[in-house]
Amino acid sequence: MRLISAKLLRRKIEKRQDGQIRKSSPNPPPPPRLPPPLPHSAARPPPSKYTPATRLLSSPPPRSSRPPHPPRPPSAALPAGGSSERGAATMGVHLSTPKTEKCFEDGEGGRVRYGLASMQGWRTTMEDAHAALPELDEHTSFFGVFDGHGGKSVSKFCAKYLHVQVLTYEAKSPGDLATAVKKAYFRIDEMMKGHRGWRELNELGDKGQKFAGMLEGMIWSPKGGDSGRPWDGWSEEGPHSDFEGPTCGSTACVAIIRNDQLVVANAGDSRCVISRKGQAHDLSRDHKPDLATERERIKEAGGFVVAGRVNGSLNLTRAIGDMELKTNEHLPADRQIVSAEPEVKTVQLSDDDEFIVLACDGIWYDFFFAVIIYIFYFDFRVQTHLTIPNMLGFFLMLMI
Repeated sequence: MRLISAKLLRRKIEKRQDGQIRKSSPNPPPPPRLPPPLPHSAARPPPSKYTPATRLLSSPPPRSSRPPHPPRPPSAALPAGGSSERGAATMGVHLSTPKTEKCFEDGEGGRVRYGLASMQGWRTTMEDAHAALPELDEHTSFFGVFDGHGGKSVSKFCAKYLHVQVLTYEAKSPGDLATAVKKAYFRIDEMMKGHRGWRELNELGDKGQKFAGMLEGMIWSPKGGDSGRPWDGWSEEGPHSDFEGPTCGSTACVAIIRNDQLVVANAGDSRCVISRKGQAHDLSRDHKPDLATERERIKEAGGFVVAGRVNGSLNLTRAIGDMELKTNEHLPADRQIVSAEPEVKTVQLSDDDEFIVLACDGIWYDFFFAVIIYIFYFDFRVQTHLTIPNMLGFFLMLMI
C-alpha cells in the first residue's frame, strides 16, 4: 500500500520557530461540511465516459462491490514463495500477521510540498513503488504510484524510467505533455523486452534475480550487435535477446504539474484525487473488466472475461507489463487484450486547488474519497502539528 500527497503552494511559505511549515493566511477558513453518505446499498453507476474533473464524489461504492479483507491464514498454511495476483487461486496468499513497518519520505520543490508513506501490510512481498520528483525540471514536478502484481520488478522499472521517457518524448514535441505521457507508457513496455529488458528487470527483482542481472550486465555491453535492428541507445544483444517481456505487471498513476497545468495519466486501478475548495474530485477512473469499452476491446483482441477477470486471471484491463496478454501481432498496442494506454486528463489549476492524493487501490477500497480529502484539508488549513507523511501513515494503520 502506498500513498503520495502533493500540496500546491500558492502563497508565501514561512517557517515557524518550531521548524514546521505554515501558510501565511492569518484566518484559515473552517473545513467544509461534507454531504451525508449514501447507504451502502445505493449502487454507484459505472462511468460511461471519462468522469469530469469537476464532478463531486458524494457516495462511496456499494459495500457489495468492495472486495472484503483477505483471509488471514495461519503461517503453517502459507506456501513457499511470494504472492501473485495472476489468478484467483493465489489471491489468498497472505502473512499470518501484517508487516506494519512504514517507510516515509517528504520534500519540497518550487511550488509543491509532498509527503509519502508505504506499508507492506498482509502481503507476502512489497510489490508497490513510487516516484516523487518535485523538480523534474525547472517548471515541472512529477509524482507517480505503481502497484505491482505478480512481482515487484515492473513497478520498480516504471518508477525508475517512466519520468525519463516523458521528458524524452516531450522534448520532441514541446508543449504537448499529454501526448508525451501516452508515448512514454507504451515505450516502457518496449524497453522491458529483449536482453536489456530482461537484465534490468532482474536487477530490480529479488536477490537471486538481482545477482543474475548484474552478472549479465558485466558480461554483455549495451550495443545492437548483429541483429540488424536499429540501435536506439537502449537495446543490447545477449542470450536473452528473444525475451518477450515480463508476465508480471503494474498499474501506473502519475500526476505531472507544470506551471498552472496538471496532467494526470492512469492505467489500472490506482487513483488520483484533487481537493478543490475542500471538496474531493476524482481525476482518474479504474480500468476494470466491467467497463463496456474495456470488455469490447478484450473480446476483439481474442480475450474473454470470466468471474470479473481478464482471461480468468487479471482483474485489470490496463497495465504496464503482463506481456502474455499483449501478443496479438495483428493489433496495435492500444488494442491488445490488456493495454498500457493511459487515460490522460489535463486540468488548469487555480487558487481553489489545494492538494492532490495518489494511492494504490487498497486505500480507496477502505476509504471514501471525501473522507480522505476532508481529513487532509482540515489539517492543512486549521492545524499544523501533523506532517504529510504522518497523516498518510495514519491512513495505512486504519487499514489493518
